Amino acid sequence: MIIKSAEFKGAFVDLHKLPETDLPEIAMVGRSNVGKSSLINKILNRKNLAKSSSTPGKTRTINFYLINQSFHLVDLPGYGYAKVSRSEQQKWGQIIENYLKDRKQLRGVIHLLDIRHEPSENDLLMKEWLSHYNIPILIVVTKADKISRGARQKHLQVISRKLNLDPGLKPLVFSAETGEGTKELHAAIEEIMEIN
Repeated sequence: MIIKSAEFKGAFVDLHKLPETDLPEIAMVGRSNVGKSSLINKILNRKNLAKSSSTPGKTRTINFYLINQSFHLVDLPGYGYAKVSRSEQQKWGQIIENYLKDRKQLRGVIHLLDIRHEPSENDLLMKEWLSHYNIPILIVVTKADKISRGARQKHLQVISRKLNLDPGLKPLVFSAETGEGTKELHAAIEEIMEIN
């Protein structure tokens, strides 16, 4: 996949106001601070298209990016940030769930996890939930540059075991710092589009 164009189309809090379009969508989910904005900027080869914040839990909107005039990359609010009130977390959870369940344009979900940490309860719930609704999932582990190559295999095994991944299904390893995994992610996105 060659990125010819990428533009921010808007931030939405109301599901009824999402863009009315027939273009396919690929959504990104993950806990707050997992590196979604950095990943978006890296794979789209743009410096500051997605605004990353030093404060986790800042993305409270559904952000739409139009790629190559042919599909939308949809950044969903990060989940599981402790400093946000319980009611606020539930509200976001409901928005994310309704989008994933009801959005006809959705083709698949890129589920991001930090390679340094075991999957959280929320990560496990998200994986089970997506599987339950038969939504194609691509598991991507971020921040690969933060651990040594030697330790990587151990971390990947823990993540795979916790998420109960099929033996043949390995998470895609990604680093926004080094660009590792960018080509593979482009190929995976193309594949998700083709399956549909």
